[in-house]
Amino acid sequence: MNEIFTTVILPVLGTALIGLAGFLGTQLQIVWKRIATDKTKKSVARTCVKAVEQLYKDLNGEEKKKKAIGNITKMLKEKGIKITDLEIEMLLESAVAEFNRQRTAKNG
Repeated sequence: MNEIFTTVILPVLGTALIGLAGFLGTQLQIVWKRIATDKTKKSVARTCVKAVEQLYKDLNGEEKKKKAIGNITKMLKEKGIKITDLEIEMLLESAVAEFNRQRTAKNG
């Protein structure tokens, strides 16, 4: 019985644990990459909104929005990050709302 354990069960158990550890490591890496990518997208959107507000004061809202969308798309493409139109729209609206809250808090 002891011989079966050391020659069969222990190696199989060790292989299974190594496989499980590899799988978990891969899954953690995927999750971490997704989190880091989401943070980068949010950061780029905030940066672009602030820059557009500073650089293009003479443009109207829709023109500013087009500039911000173009800059967000370009910056993320340079970083090799894909983004959908819906994500851009949501991140842009969120960044604008945050920018307006901060501006109101400073002036209020």
